[in-house]
Amino acid sequence: MISSSQIRAARALLGWSGEELAAKCDVSLKTLRRYEPQEGIPAGSISTLQRIKSVLEDAGVEFIGDPLVNPGVVLHLK
Repeated sequence: MISSSQIRAARALLGWSGEELAAKCDVSLKTLRRYEPQEGIPAGSISTLQRIKSVLEDAGVEFIGDPLVNPGVVLHLK
């Protein structure tokens, strides 16, 4: 799973707006905006979080560390 801070960091590394990420994940911007400010793993749909994670990974983001203790991201340029 991924944390809210990892979603925010990954989006920042990619230079994507919330609108871009929401569109690429096929989720509403409202949902994304509800997930991002939360602490730890966002409370919400597991399938939605998996979609967000997959889209970010496909863009070159690697999620590292424990999402609750030491969440991190690395961008691998393609």
